[in-house]
Amino acid sequence: MRAYFLPLIVLLSCTKSEPIEANYTRIGDGTTDDGTTGDGTTGDGDDDGTSDDGDDDGDDDGDDDDTADDGSPAEEQLVRFVALGDGGEGNTAQYAVAAAMKTLCDAKTDDDGEGCEFALYLGDNFYDEGVESIDDPQFETKFEAPYADITFPFYVVLGNHDYGATSIEPHRVPYQVEYTTRSTKWTMPNEFYTKTHEHALFLGLDTNAIMVESILGESGQDIWLAGIHATNEATWTIAFGHHPYLSNGQHGNAGSYEGVPAIDDPFGITETVRGVSVKEFFDAQICGKVDVYFSGHDHNRQWLQPTCGTEFIVSGAAAKTTDLVGRGSPTHWENDTTPGFMWVELRDNVLTGEFYNQDGVLEFTHTVTK
Repeated sequence: MRAYFLPLIVLLSCTKSEPIEANYTRIGDGTTDDGTTGDGTTGDGDDDGTSDDGDDDGDDDGDDDDTADDGSPAEEQLVRFVALGDGGEGNTAQYAVAAAMKTLCDAKTDDDGEGCEFALYLGDNFYDEGVESIDDPQFETKFEAPYADITFPFYVVLGNHDYGATSIEPHRVPYQVEYTTRSTKWTMPNEFYTKTHEHALFLGLDTNAIMVESILGESGQDIWLAGIHATNEATWTIAFGHHPYLSNGQHGNAGSYEGVPAIDDPFGITETVRGVSVKEFFDAQICGKVDVYFSGHDHNRQWLQPTCGTEFIVSGAAAKTTDLVGRGSPTHWENDTTPGFMWVELRDNVLTGEFYNQDGVLEFTHTVTK
């Protein structure tokens, strides 16, 4: 049996294996802004992106036009944030990206609001093996110290390295959730959760749990997300997780990660490595139901051309880069030479995304209008 797990261990960037805890229990089924467990239905206190004011235009006046009751224009809805992943190194590049991000967010602050309200932090938070306790010094050396000058919250999700070197060590995960209670900016209320800002609903996913469901069991995210979709009325629905759906990087596209071909495998290990479960999840719950999905995993920056009704963006260069190898996915822009991050503005029905490098240089900008 060990021989069949070898491809999984090698191809999920592993260096050693530890026993799976058979009695592992997942923390919850998705939490909301107030820390309560939510199921995606309205009226139950969960942050599902719905509104009960009777209007669909976001002006809270009970009708479907874009003016307030007194005839004045509705107040503009604005959300600004940054997205970056794979930062868990504590190296010079991570500090450089953090400094560039701080400078940009300060410069973007204007009469309309803060330049950056929060960050989407896209997993692989601690290389190479995750953390071993809530007191693990890596929380300081690989997160608090590099981002010490930044005061806005980081909405954090898990990557494969956060599940240990083998990607199947779930006992490491609760420490990152628990650390939320100790930090002024680290925010991970659960393994997967929602956040709402103005007219935008944000869905934080645990894609590693989806990828290894055949080993660790069902993650519950498909049922959770289906419930949210059923009642979601947000103008923008933004999902963020670690593994990409599409990528021209070394890890590549879900369903064929690492370029591994489909083979006859009675134990299903090859399907796990290829990310077949990730592709199936995205086909059912992300494509056409989410406006934009941000991911990392590949250590470069890509804005792929929209596929299946969704924009896919890779921003996994918070601390290092790896080569683009070409996986056949058309892009608006891609770069594998310099670490960096993405800045995003949601202004009413217009999304503007800007890619910056570690020196704070704007390298690409693109807008999407709903």
